[in-house]
Amino acid sequence: MFDHHDIQRCRDLLQAADAVLIAAGAGLAIDAGIDYMDSESFARDFPGMVKLGFRCRAELMGYADWSPELKWGYLAANVNQVRFQTPPHPVYARLLDLVREKDYFVITSNVDGLFLKNGFAEDRLYTRQGDYALMQCQTPCSNAVWPTWPFIEPILPKIDPATQRVTDPNVLPHCPHCGEDVIMNVRGGAWFIEEPYRDQAARLDQWLDRHRTRNLLVLEIGAGFNTPSVIRWPMEHIVYAHPHAHLIRVNKHYPQVPREIADRSIALQGSAMPAITALWE
Repeated sequence: MFDHHDIQRCRDLLQAADAVLIAAGAGLAIDAGIDYMDSESFARDFPGMVKLGFRCRAELMGYADWSPELKWGYLAANVNQVRFQTPPHPVYARLLDLVREKDYFVITSNVDGLFLKNGFAEDRLYTRQGDYALMQCQTPCSNAVWPTWPFIEPILPKIDPATQRVTDPNVLPHCPHCGEDVIMNVRGGAWFIEEPYRDQAARLDQWLDRHRTRNLLVLEIGAGFNTPSVIRWPMEHIVYAHPHAHLIRVNKHYPQVPREIADRSIALQGSAMPAITALWE
């Protein structure tokens, strides 16, 4: 699937790197079974939403025109499945094997917690779009966040599978401080609370500073043009600005790299699992 010469060049870059920055977008999560564009799994898991005309999870990202009963019937089930029920996956295990002996850091737009679930160090992780495991006031009335699970656990047995609606309004979650609406602590509007991630961002900045004069490899996986300002463009800027940095870009649909860093980049067109496996083997 991949050019043998390109794979060998990637392996050489990995071997020579003093530090590896893993930058992961939705393409990595897709290979672990979390695909927000997949209509088949959506129809299987959310038949009530299909009856209402929805075809995939992506259509419900940021959706607001629904009742609290329908909103939490869907959100609780989706977050439970994505954040709490998705098992560890070999693509993450192999990726960790590639960098285990390196000084690595991870930045990801994914909110599924799979890096932690698969053994990556928490103090080497920046989840800049948030985390489904945390909840916040949607107003917000304060900068407080709290664990999601105690709020969605009582909802799950109260969801009517035929309609996706919550049948008991007493289990609908509200802010424990002001009583208003709550939402997962995931970037989706001006209400997003950044505080839980400021320390993560600071650690990444310090890590990059430490490696400013060393061999840095940026391994970007599955970051396309849905939100390119989150992963894709910042990684290009890091490589451009760092005199000893190289980029390996793994992308099924958009493997292209800017000409300004083309001589320090390798593009692997394909999905995460086969690309990581080719390097791992």
